Amino acid sequence: MRPEVNSNPRQIKLLDTVRARGTITVEQLAELLGVTLQTVRRDVQRLADESLLTRFHGGVRVPSSTTENIGYSQRASLNAEGKARIARAVAEQVPNDCSLILNIGTTTEAIAQQLLRHSGLRVITNNLNVATILSGNPACEVIVAGGSVRPRDRAIVGEATIDFIRQFKVDIALIGVSSIESDGSLRDFDLREVKVAQTIIAQAREVWLAADASKFNRPAMIELGTLSQIDCLFTDADPPPPFPALLERAQVRCKIARAH
Repeated sequence: MRPEVNSNPRQIKLLDTVRARGTITVEQLAELLGVTLQTVRRDVQRLADESLLTRFHGGVRVPSSTTENIGYSQRASLNAEGKARIARAVAEQVPNDCSLILNIGTTTEAIAQQLLRHSGLRVITNNLNVATILSGNPACEVIVAGGSVRPRDRAIVGEATIDFIRQFKVDIALIGVSSIESDGSLRDFDLREVKVAQTIIAQAREVWLAADASKFNRPAMIELGTLSQIDCLFTDADPPPPFPALLERAQVRCKIARAH
């Protein structure tokens, strides 16, 4: 049942639009609703004050739970354009003839799509979607981790996955996370997934984090690691305060895949 927003049709439509998209920029909202940015910002502020929306740098999203991630199909459509820009930026930096680990997430799946023209890659993954995508590249060797398959997103997790990944030392780990909090912690929702991600970080010479702007200040329950363990962050917009200072302190290179 839709909450009442003082029966304001514009705010109700705005709320429905954000719920349908999951996350959206204020510019996109203004265009879709045919109103000014000032009007959208005022409406968003009111809805956020009523805990019906959550604001992040440059946009809004549906309120997040700290204990449970949103569904895979909804995550796949959230900020798809921003994730595609991030994926292209990552792929431009990945050299041919290197070894990689790609973990769970819709952003890493977008990166896999952008690696289809690379050659000489050896890719280890605990993501069956990534494996399926990269198996279309005959110049790429794909190694799939063993373990339990999580049906909702075809992720592979568990102790067997951890043991398998510990056999390797790769050039680059390409990881996604659900949350980057203002204390510099990287967070997620599933303990089994977190344990695998921690092992991936430990088995890489360099760690690249791919996270769209909605991940900043998003709450999640389980700590995966800290920014100090990351070598490079790829995102789609300028990180809001206090993250620029945190990134500089942690000596993390930040690559912003801006919209043109």
